[in-house]
Amino acid sequence: MIPMSLAQIADVTGGTVVGDGGIVVDGAATLDSRAVEPGGLFVAIAGEHADGHDFTARAVEAGAAGVLASRDTGVPGVIVPDATRALGVLARHVLDEREDVQVVAMTGSSGKTSVKDLIAHLLAPEGATVATRGNHNNELGVPLTVLQVDELTRFLVVEMGARAIGDIAALCEIAPPDIGMVLNVGLAHVGEFGSADRIAVAKGEMAESTGPDGVVVLNADDPRVSAMVSRTRASVTTFGTTGDVRVGAVRLDDDGSPHFTLSHHGRSVEAHVPLIGDYHAMNAAAAAAAALSLGVDLETIAARLATADTARSPMRMERHVRADGLVVINDAYNANPQSMAASLRAVAAISRGRGVAVLGPMFELGEQSDAEHRRIGRLAADLGFTRVVVVGAEASAIADGAGDIAELVDDADVATRTLPASLSGDEVVLVKASRGARLERVSQALVQA
Repeated sequence: MIPMSLAQIADVTGGTVVGDGGIVVDGAATLDSRAVEPGGLFVAIAGEHADGHDFTARAVEAGAAGVLASRDTGVPGVIVPDATRALGVLARHVLDEREDVQVVAMTGSSGKTSVKDLIAHLLAPEGATVATRGNHNNELGVPLTVLQVDELTRFLVVEMGARAIGDIAALCEIAPPDIGMVLNVGLAHVGEFGSADRIAVAKGEMAESTGPDGVVVLNADDPRVSAMVSRTRASVTTFGTTGDVRVGAVRLDDDGSPHFTLSHHGRSVEAHVPLIGDYHAMNAAAAAAAALSLGVDLETIAARLATADTARSPMRMERHVRADGLVVINDAYNANPQSMAASLRAVAAISRGRGVAVLGPMFELGEQSDAEHRRIGRLAADLGFTRVVVVGAEASAIADGAGDIAELVDDADVATRTLPASLSGDEVVLVKASRGARLERVSQALVQA
């Protein structure tokens, strides 16, 4: 964070200083008192399960310079009516102060975190780059990411999620994009939106929020996304199997990593992303479109993609190999129908008839939930998985779709206790579900067995 005194923070947010207004905040902002950095800002949010105000003293003892809170808790800080809103205002102020920082913002129903990580990897050699950690992409995560910007930062790469129409527009007010990207429109959160068309309305706010001097990057293969060209005043760059940045001739190596041709304005290069899944070729094209718009040449992009061999965000197709040869693919951070299908196909391509899928529920699918879960079960069977272990009653339709190869267990604890003993060590195991299922526990148990 750029250094600011508590008095300056109060002036920006319309708050009131408690304690010494001359105290300077120069460390990162955080909501977690256990993750406080020396000189940082602890933001006290009254949540559903915990109230951050109860932890302000602990945060200051751990090194926080002060707190941003909605009531006085007896520690130095700034008191505001609404800490969430004030956090966003403070983040926007930091970007206004650092107007030379190039903001790359992206949204989409799936793939945001992978593309964000690839873009950060491509841009880091060009200058100091700040990127969203994990998928902290909401009204709290976006400003916390922005507040990592300091005097040296050149690029800010931020993903933005939405659960309602208006969410993306609000996040773009906090971090106005120079490069605004829409990756796809799928069924993630369709239970909240009601339809894919309404999801498209929400995602298209990214195109609308990118100014006339910016660039909007759109998926040429997704009709709902490509139609967003009419919703922006910015220049438009497209990616896909058609479009300005094109992917062609995709093939997988023995590790399941894609090799492909990447083309732009009549020039082509051979590219490789050492990550599991052919869908990373399309992710790479999206990332390349952003990097090209910021002046990185195509050959350099291809060379850097080849070194993107470590996922920056955890539990995203993480590959673990146990001493006896068992391969565990931990993709348990989140799931929707599109990402679940992509992961199944990726693991089927490397498992060669030895695939085991441990699958939990995909949340927020509304009336389409049973049909989408059943479709995933059928896909797993069609792809040749030998077993499908379905975790939890909410995912039981997966078992219906998978048929004889499926087995249903009550929860992740049961799977953790029973599954390791039933594997020979010759399998490739995919573990995937929506975040709330916490299936990473199963992955950890398999690796440590």
